[in-house]
Amino acid sequence: MNGRDARDGRRRNPFQLTDESPVYVISVAAQLSGLHPQTLRQYDRLGLVSPDRTAGRGRRYSARDIELLRTVQQLSQDEGINLAGIKRIIELENQVAALQSRVAELSAAVEGAAAAMQQREAQVHASYRRDLVPYQDVQQASALVVWRPKRGE
Repeated sequence: MNGRDARDGRRRNPFQLTDESPVYVISVAAQLSGLHPQTLRQYDRLGLVSPDRTAGRGRRYSARDIELLRTVQQLSQDEGINLAGIKRIIELENQVAALQSRVAELSAAVEGAAAAMQQREAQVHASYRRDLVPYQDVQQASALVVWRPKRGE
């Protein structure tokens, strides 16, 4: 990612830890999630929770991965959902998050285009010749006015 934050494109401190920073080895991740290391390996093989890898192919889990491991365990144990169902739920949640991000992106683009259009419209109105008067359709009144000159004038 070459030092850029994926969300806004700004440079970020490479030493700053985020929820996505892969810092936990498998034994620590297992302890934090309350699962056996072999369960974490199985989840990785099934594509449920795929941690980053080091150059030597060792797994490194992030805080977000730990939270996802806990969610998988909760769905499996408490809700009785099988692992294939959990995988599909995770995929759908990721898809919803991506779509929400895209909607926000498109909404910002629409707002920007609307602001540009309003600015252009204001420029057009400002360029009108001042000696022209806009046409307004005047309704004819049905009243009849009779003019009579005063006598003696």
